[in-house]
Amino acid sequence: MEQSSKQFTGAEILIRCLHEENVEFVFGYPGGAVLNIYDAIFHQDKFKHILVRHEQAALHAADAYSRSTGKVGVALVTSGPGATNAVTGIATAYMDSIPMVIISGQVPTYAIGEDAFQECDTVGITRPCVKHNFLVKDVKDIAATMKKAFYVASSGRPGPVLVDIPKDITAHLCAFEYPETVQLRSYSPVTKGHLGQIKKALKLLAEAKRPMVYSGGGVVLGDASAHLIKLIQALDIPITSTLMGLGGFPASDKHFLGMLGMHGTYEANMAMQECDVLLAVGARFDDRVIGNTEHFLSNPRTIIHIDIDPSSISKRVKIDVPIVGDVKSVLADMNDLIAAEKPAQNTVALAAWFKQIKAWRGKNCLSFAQSTEFIKPQYVIQKLHEVTKGEAFVTSDVGQHQMWAAQYYPFDKPRRWINSGGLGTMGVGLPYAMGVQFAHPEAQVACVTGEGSIQMNIQELSTCLQYHLPIKVILLNNRYLGMVRQWQEFFYENRYSESYMESLPDFVKLAEAYGHVGMRIENPRDVDGALVEAFSPKLKDRFVFMNFLTDQKENVFPMIPGGKGLSVMILAENL
Repeated sequence: MEQSSKQFTGAEILIRCLHEENVEFVFGYPGGAVLNIYDAIFHQDKFKHILVRHEQAALHAADAYSRSTGKVGVALVTSGPGATNAVTGIATAYMDSIPMVIISGQVPTYAIGEDAFQECDTVGITRPCVKHNFLVKDVKDIAATMKKAFYVASSGRPGPVLVDIPKDITAHLCAFEYPETVQLRSYSPVTKGHLGQIKKALKLLAEAKRPMVYSGGGVVLGDASAHLIKLIQALDIPITSTLMGLGGFPASDKHFLGMLGMHGTYEANMAMQECDVLLAVGARFDDRVIGNTEHFLSNPRTIIHIDIDPSSISKRVKIDVPIVGDVKSVLADMNDLIAAEKPAQNTVALAAWFKQIKAWRGKNCLSFAQSTEFIKPQYVIQKLHEVTKGEAFVTSDVGQHQMWAAQYYPFDKPRRWINSGGLGTMGVGLPYAMGVQFAHPEAQVACVTGEGSIQMNIQELSTCLQYHLPIKVILLNNRYLGMVRQWQEFFYENRYSESYMESLPDFVKLAEAYGHVGMRIENPRDVDGALVEAFSPKLKDRFVFMNFLTDQKENVFPMIPGGKGLSVMILAENL
């Protein structure tokens, strides 16, 4: 804790708070209401400010920085349109429980409520999509508010916290004292799971004939991957993962059945539907994962649910054994109990269960017909995994390309797969890649995107040039809003209403106009060579934009139609 009788401006106090929190990067865009803060940034050198080209990109970049490191991401925007431009990024982080602190400027206190220039009710607008927000009305409250913001953002179920600071408050003077601890009335998240419930859960898993583990983003966010691996190996039972949980358990492990849900594997979905004891770890039974709730519950099973957020338990399906607590802590307790008590399992039933799973795997549901004429998007992702040896950080936008990346780039490590799960935000891919590359400057960072998504924040090519970010963009260009087109094909009798992109730019020339390397790949024979070249030592330090012209009619399989159950899958082989 720093204490001083010296007087500092509110802006200087804010910067000192960020220093106290060991902030490395602030992603932002200046404007009138935050100029005092930017002047204070100019006079410090403990963190680096990253100038984006749009506030939405600042939020996404800070979000990805957090996802890939586990640290709190920080963004800074001005009042009015600066704050409203940030809302999509805030909501994206909120839906996926990403710890962030957003600092927004506000008009002076005396002008609030008078429709002043660039005024909006930022606290009111963001209230539905933040974990908490604050309006600072006194310079003396800045330090305590910032301490609370970082604590709330990173504790319990993480999430974005917004601090709105009027311009005059950033100019007022007071002494600086940063609190060592923080305590908030009525906010005391539970971290330790109930031992009795944990023992009950282990007994059920040991006695199960068809046990199944379903892991989600909470395993990744809670840094619980190693504990989950230990549990699965000790119990020798199958596991599946949500889109957000990929990498939380190694995809190469024999126990892993692949991703489940709307575009999950046949074996994962069938095992999820047919199991008799289900352990859900850091997941929330959302609609894209379990499909139709009534169909899911039509098969009797005992459900155990571990989650830090009590409001997520029994929210969509009734839970038999709820365990509220930090996922890492609960899994550690489970592993300790297994080591101490060595519970006997129903090995005969387990063998039969794995035999059934092997039969489901025999469907080979992710197989696709290769072509010598058209580039198959699945093939591009497979080659990307091969060229990067599975070690890249992969960001994606939202759509068909996102699902193909999730299906065909098997992740063995957590925090390597960065995408928008809950909100499904198009335009996140490039700024996500920026945030990851800043956090991991020596890492290979690949942005898998579509021609619709990439144009939503394509101005960030300028940011990438300014900071010399060697990101590799893999554009799976099918000249359609691919997922929209797929739904229109399946459910709207091929009425492709407004899903065809008729006026696409020349992406190679566009990339080159921003000072980057551009490639156009049309022939399947050239896919491997283009990726090898992009990731070669020659282009290691360059931003490379690869425009792969892919098969326009390729669809994502398996697919569960909206409102249907987990076992009601459309497979490529059935068409």
